Amino acid sequence: MQTNLFKLDNVIQNYVWGSQVAMNDLFGIENPNNEPQAEIWMGAHPNGCSKIAENGELLSDLIKKDPISVLGDYTVQRFGNLPYLFKVLAADKALSVQVHPRRDKAQIGFSKENDLGIELGASNRNYRDDNHKPELVYALTFYKAMNGFRPVAEIISLFEQANIVTLNEDLDALKALPTSQGLKQFFTVVMSLSGEKKTTALNELKIAMEQRPRTAKAREAFDLIKSFVDEYSDDIGLFSPLILNVIELEPGEAMFLHAETPHAYVQGTGLEIMANSDNVLRAGLTPKHMDVVELIDNTKFESINHEDLRLAPTKMDGKLGYAIPVDDFGFEVLECVEGESRSQFVRSAEILFCMTGEVSIMCGEKAVKLKAGESAFVCHSATSYQYQGSGTLARAFN
Repeated sequence: MQTNLFKLDNVIQNYVWGSQVAMNDLFGIENPNNEPQAEIWMGAHPNGCSKIAENGELLSDLIKKDPISVLGDYTVQRFGNLPYLFKVLAADKALSVQVHPRRDKAQIGFSKENDLGIELGASNRNYRDDNHKPELVYALTFYKAMNGFRPVAEIISLFEQANIVTLNEDLDALKALPTSQGLKQFFTVVMSLSGEKKTTALNELKIAMEQRPRTAKAREAFDLIKSFVDEYSDDIGLFSPLILNVIELEPGEAMFLHAETPHAYVQGTGLEIMANSDNVLRAGLTPKHMDVVELIDNTKFESINHEDLRLAPTKMDGKLGYAIPVDDFGFEVLECVEGESRSQFVRSAEILFCMTGEVSIMCGEKAVKLKAGESAFVCHSATSYQYQGSGTLARAFN
């Protein structure tokens, strides 16, 4: 009988911004070398492909053997491969401020850089594939981030309180044109600061951090800037909390990040599901390559109200579902109550991650027991599976 259910062995990425303790605290994952454990990757991405736990086979090889059975005809025709990457992300310090391109611009940029002969691993490469990268984040702990442009009036107020004299004329221009176009012009000026003007503007910002802010939003932004200063003292990303919404998700809250939206994850542990892409255009808080021209061309200059950042889930039959405006991935939380068994219809290949407790997954004659921090892969050909236990599962699908 064909097996449609597999426990996964996943790659842990040791990026410098990762936490040394979060994976152990939440899931009991050992860290004998005290490395920064930043991300657990669940999926078929070549930079960190999951393996089948029982035999060590790459998930990508399993898919290649019989893509229709594993992924389903729609997914194969629409995407050609597993269209999402599922992660646990544990940030001890801020990731870079970044934007991900739309699919059409990613295709153009990827082709252009290939034609120019830029190696895929080159430090000045902007497009590492031809896909977009919308994302959803679900908080496992308190999770601080920046997401999207603040309303223009709020940006003006924060820069006035910071009193960046070097940018007074540019701020006056934004006041005169408080629109998407005005925001684009102002953001371009800030991102393009260089030489003496950049040094002076950053020094003025640091002086402002020692002053008493007039509003709660300014206090929050100033405190965040202070937390960045030691590591990024001459980085243009220090201005980002004055321009971008600052948000702290509570455990169990989620938010969506559209392509072309500037954002940064600051601190906390959460689940992240995204289109299967590695395209990043950086906008600060990083020593890595920044291409301001490409950044501006791939940024959507629309403000997002703070109260619109959190996703409101729909609860039904022990599930929390989230309305996601892309077809690359879906995300649900399944609640498992001791003594109850529930069934789930399979419409595509799925990854199930155990967030808390212990949960058993049954598919045909195959059963896999997951404890917190472990995951399983369900093939499209399974058509359905059952789950029972005491805990919570995160369900990734498309």
